[in-house]
Amino acid sequence: MSHFAPGHAAAWFEIPATGRNRSKKLYGAVPQNELADENAPNPMALFAVKDSKTGGTGHIHPGKPAPEGTGNTVHLAAPAPLDDAMNWVEENGGKVVSSIITISAGRFDPGGNSIGLFA
Repeated sequence: MSHFAPGHAAAWFEIPATGRNRSKKLYGAVPQNELADENAPNPMALFAVKDSKTGGTGHIHPGKPAPEGTGNTVHLAAPAPLDDAMNWVEENGGKVVSSIITISAGRFDPGGNSIGLFA
């Protein structure tokens, strides 16, 4: 039996990262989501989720990100305005590699681990 509501395609995501504390700061600040430490079976930091029965969440874990431009893209919800979230990326050690791009489903910023931001 699934722990997720029907109709949700995403169940879980994992973001490989070096430097756990730096990564927690970046990935917590940008979507305004405090990550919680978890140590099973590997040390990781979990993104908070309001209701685990209606959707998935994910975590950062020790690992080597794919070379720039070759990995998957994870899209994180960011509080509007998106310009502020992009500033938080740089203020917390990330790199903005593109201006805001408008697409039918939202806007995104590809690069590095390729994290998109949607407002």
